Amino acid sequence: MDLLLILTYTAFCIAIFKIFKIRVNQWTVSTAVLGGIFLISGLILIMSYNHPYSSDGRIYFTSAPVIPAVGGLVVEVPVAANTPLKKGDVLFRIDPRPYQFVVDQKKAALAEAEQAVRQLEAGMEAADSNVIQAESARDRSLQAYERFVESNENAKKSGSGLVFSELDVENRRGIYLGAEAAVGTAQAQALQARLAYESQINGVNPMVARLQAELKNAEYELDQTTVRAPSNGYVTQVFLRPGMMANPLPLRPVMVFINQEDRMLAAAFIQNSLQRVRVGDEAEVAFKAIPGRIFKARISEIIDVMAQGQLQPTGALIDPQSPERLPPGRTLARVDVLDDLGDYQLPGGVVAEVAVYTEHWHHVAILRKVLLRMSSWMNYVFLEH
Repeated sequence: MDLLLILTYTAFCIAIFKIFKIRVNQWTVSTAVLGGIFLISGLILIMSYNHPYSSDGRIYFTSAPVIPAVGGLVVEVPVAANTPLKKGDVLFRIDPRPYQFVVDQKKAALAEAEQAVRQLEAGMEAADSNVIQAESARDRSLQAYERFVESNENAKKSGSGLVFSELDVENRRGIYLGAEAAVGTAQAQALQARLAYESQINGVNPMVARLQAELKNAEYELDQTTVRAPSNGYVTQVFLRPGMMANPLPLRPVMVFINQEDRMLAAAFIQNSLQRVRVGDEAEVAFKAIPGRIFKARISEIIDVMAQGQLQPTGALIDPQSPERLPPGRTLARVDVLDDLGDYQLPGGVVAEVAVYTEHWHHVAILRKVLLRMSSWMNYVFLEH
């Protein structure tokens, strides 16, 4: 950029000297040089501040390590590397038989628990019937006891001998008291049976609720034996094969899934030149992978944080004089390309040059546009390493 401005100014000075036949001496040359220094420096400063440029544009994307939720023997890998996938497409399958066995066991246990609940209900009804029978027996024994006592009382009043002996009366009284105790025992057993049957969690017997939860967990694990694509994208570098073991270990992913929906072009600008940039400003992009082409773009977002300023909880305080402190970072701005890029191969991670044209000093923007196009044509010149 600097060389272009210097050569342009030099050509302009030569033309002025020749057209106006200005004598070349130490005064005229010094004046032209000093004028060029101030003119070129001013243009560069105005252009850099009002129309910032970044050579560190890049297409960013997200990659997701594929880690199965359950472990087991891989039986099928139907996916191919770098093949477009839709959300929900099968990536690979783990042998489902061990997990199906667990599901069958839980279903059997649940059926047994539900049968046990019906047995508790029957036991509660039987206990209620026992209470009724015990109360009936108590009432009969009470009536017999009262009849014995009443007969003896009437005999005493009439002056005749006792109808029943004292021993018979005491026996009837003992039978009544035993029947009364049997009623209490039957009522306690009925209460115990009712509590066992009516004990519920959200309207479900606790044992049944526990087995239902275990069955759902077993069915979930069975479903997780089929690993599917989390979104639209593709898998790159497929090394997984049937017969290998896949385990749910965080540090041992079996595939890398590339999310196709989260791609974005972002450019890193130095902090000095970003004060003029606003969301919606016009921009132009030159990809190194597409020499000689300039694409129209627009600033869609300015990310208001930088990695150099992040803090994480540690046991140490911030030391402003620490030699480990990071240097001043650059601010990222998200750039939306307005032109169609469908005809070009632009894999994630390719770099680009981005120039932003603000509303300030818009006449100077022509310099930035010329320089960006020259840089784009220079992308044709490269050496293979």
